Amino acid sequence: MPDVISTDPRSGQGLAIGVPETAAAEVDRLCGAALAAAPDLEALGRVGRAALLRSLADALDDERADVVAVADRETALGAPRLDGELTRTCFQLRLFADVLDEGSYLEAAIDHAVDTPMGPRPDLRRMLLPIGPVAVFGASNFPLAFSVPGGDTASALAAGCPVVVKAHGSHPATSQLCFDVLSEAVRAAGAPDSSLAIVHGLQAGADLVAHPAVRAVGFTGSVNGARALLDIIEDRADPIPFFGELSSLNPVVVTPLAARERAEEIGSGLVGSFTLGAGQFCTKPGLVFVPAGADGDAVVRRMAETVRDTPVQVLLNEGIAASYGRITRELIGRADVDVVAHGGEPTGTGFEAVPTLLATSAADLTSGLTEECFGPVSVVVRYDGEADLFRALALMPSSLTATVLRGEGEDALPLEVSRRLRGRAGRLVYDSYPTGVAVSWAQHHGGPWPSTNSQHTSVGATAVRRFLRPVTWQGAPEAVLPEELADDYRGIPRRVDGVLRAAGA
Repeated sequence: MPDVISTDPRSGQGLAIGVPETAAAEVDRLCGAALAAAPDLEALGRVGRAALLRSLADALDDERADVVAVADRETALGAPRLDGELTRTCFQLRLFADVLDEGSYLEAAIDHAVDTPMGPRPDLRRMLLPIGPVAVFGASNFPLAFSVPGGDTASALAAGCPVVVKAHGSHPATSQLCFDVLSEAVRAAGAPDSSLAIVHGLQAGADLVAHPAVRAVGFTGSVNGARALLDIIEDRADPIPFFGELSSLNPVVVTPLAARERAEEIGSGLVGSFTLGAGQFCTKPGLVFVPAGADGDAVVRRMAETVRDTPVQVLLNEGIAASYGRITRELIGRADVDVVAHGGEPTGTGFEAVPTLLATSAADLTSGLTEECFGPVSVVVRYDGEADLFRALALMPSSLTATVLRGEGEDALPLEVSRRLRGRAGRLVYDSYPTGVAVSWAQHHGGPWPSTNSQHTSVGATAVRRFLRPVTWQGAPEAVLPEELADDYRGIPRRVDGVLRAAGA
């Protein structure tokens, strides 16, 4: 099979490393092995899988220097950023171990047999079980947090589901190195060898999604990529859940009071946010609503100064660079768009992108300006009064985030903006910027289509829910019950006869 070749984005040249594409027969073997491993991975129990996740985190920590170096060579994201990303992933693995220890994710419930106004009720006991092998598609922009290691892999393994990762072609060597490190840790933790597998190549990804052993798909990428995989799923004899994190514009509203109070701070912060990671964050603010008038002018002026001081940036791969160039040229060519500022001059090497700030008016805002553009570009939309702002907000597609930058103590306008955008975003952000996504119990990283096609989060503790399914035991003898549903078990929170009981109660 031909190789998936590693490329240096800084030069655009192929590196002397690559991995072979995975043949169909090998995909079939790996999927079959994952299916066979599923009962043993589930049988490790919560304690065993928590130990596995902590072992994976320790293994990545131990190989941190090599992993970061290889990832930087393939992505040009920089060692500091990648080191932080690996720290995030290790934290995430350990968080899911804590989720397993705590146990409420199982949603365990017991209803004892009683007489009810509807007649006798049988003994019913319900909890969540692993769905089966999961296909995880690595993302180009987070090689260490949404790829072979990352939230999808961590949450699926926590649920008790074997994982087969389709490595992203932008960083094949990083993917293979991380897989090798994690595979060794899987064996050391006493988990089945086939708890984790990897495939390379576009066709291998299609074969993976079509394979009958795969019971769910986790995907981070473009809407077009998602549609292609959804078409494959629709052609299966048994369609399966697809959890996609896709496209997002992430609008930001600067209120007039905020512009008056801290124009310079906001202007700098917005540019820092939309150029972070060369604008290749799914939470990048692509559209910024700034009030008309002198206070808004000060915000835009500071944004322009900051953009001009921002050097040319390197994108992840040739396809992203080509798309960025095409879309920005199209935007600049529109009669209703003004060029506010460009960043540093390109050198003509590698996959470069010039940071760009554009502007239009709320009255001129159309659907052509409300599509995601991956890369360091943002569009300022000047609005003249609240009615003008609200008409423009009605045109917003759904996003992962929506942000309001308020004045001190300001509530009325932020409340109304929140009301109008709440149905179009999965996370509402106030007085900060949306590009950071903390890993926690309360986090939600999702939103209505096209940001995702799922009601679930792909970041945070409840991401595990994607890879679980409910099962109820009716009139079951205790010998066949999971230990978490036995009457005398007290290790996790449970709802018993309608009453929520804490662990130990």
